[in-house]
Amino acid sequence: MNDTIEPTATAEGIQTNVGLVGSHVHQLKLSRVIDETAEARSLVFEVPEELSEKFRYSPGQFLTLRIPSDLTGSVARCYSLSSSPHTDTALTVTVKRTVDGYGSNWLCDNATAGMSVDMLQPSGVFVPKNLGENFLLMAAGSGITPVMAILKSALSQGSGKVVLIYANRDEKSVIFAEELRRLAAEHPDRLTVIHWLESVQGLPSRASIGTLAAPFREHEAFICGPGPFMSATQDALQHDLGMDHHRVHVEVFQSIEGDPFAEIVFEEPEAGDELPATVTVTLDGTEHTFDWPRGTKLLDLLLSKGLDAPFSCRQGACSACACQVEEGKVDMLVNDILEDEDLADGIVLGCQAVPLTDIVKVTYDG
Repeated sequence: MNDTIEPTATAEGIQTNVGLVGSHVHQLKLSRVIDETAEARSLVFEVPEELSEKFRYSPGQFLTLRIPSDLTGSVARCYSLSSSPHTDTALTVTVKRTVDGYGSNWLCDNATAGMSVDMLQPSGVFVPKNLGENFLLMAAGSGITPVMAILKSALSQGSGKVVLIYANRDEKSVIFAEELRRLAAEHPDRLTVIHWLESVQGLPSRASIGTLAAPFREHEAFICGPGPFMSATQDALQHDLGMDHHRVHVEVFQSIEGDPFAEIVFEEPEAGDELPATVTVTLDGTEHTFDWPRGTKLLDLLLSKGLDAPFSCRQGACSACACQVEEGKVDMLVNDILEDEDLADGIVLGCQAVPLTDIVKVTYDG
């Protein structure tokens, strides 16, 4: 982290060395803190009218929050939005304590109504392209958070079937238990909720997951939870049930080691530098064309031009900035998240992409 002044938390908010915070960082106030279970809390934020456009979001996206640290000044942590833009009026993330999880424990211990929190705009690509699909939603523990947003959105905006397979340690650890019962009662012909309790059935295995999911292998699948659960589920769906990898979506969060809240410095090319490439970028339905200096990362270029390009970690460890190359070639300086199938589809990380060809065409709207 670049912060050197240690912040303190008060009822008014998290006091930080604001000189190191970039203009892309926003501050929202907590209006409510809801105890979901003994280990999970939902944080409800107020969005002022002037930031309403910047905080428009899609079901399945997340917020990156700035949390104080005595050791580094602050740390960045990503938490999924459990609210749906189609059914909920408030912006809400849900946080569950994890063993040795600094951010989750800090928020569960210290977050209070009235506190202000630094954050980045909503981002993430764990988002359905079409809410009218039939969905197979697979969650374990706090992995229910983005899945809940997708579930509520699909029931509100679509007409397809929604199946939720939800694994937890025991009945008391089921986040959103009452809300799920209510939604199942309101949509008996469309929503099926299948609970798996470790205290009763043991840990879910690849074989047991495959058995539960088999009747729904034609659905669009979204998976979120602890690493072993997601690996077993992805293997069961793709390898055992033969589901196309394009229809199996996995949400993966890597630890953020850098400081995505620091100001982004864009250095203009100097005389004598290699001639820039030309990039055409489609973002939110609009095309933009710029000169692209050869050693400049795509995200830095777009932010310097005033575009709200999505991002979170800025270090190649998440997929929030993912975009698709439609023409030309780029090189990625770091890639800790994209798989071979993604690369074959032309998916790259905007925060790590530099041009290899003179002309590049990229879309964030794919």
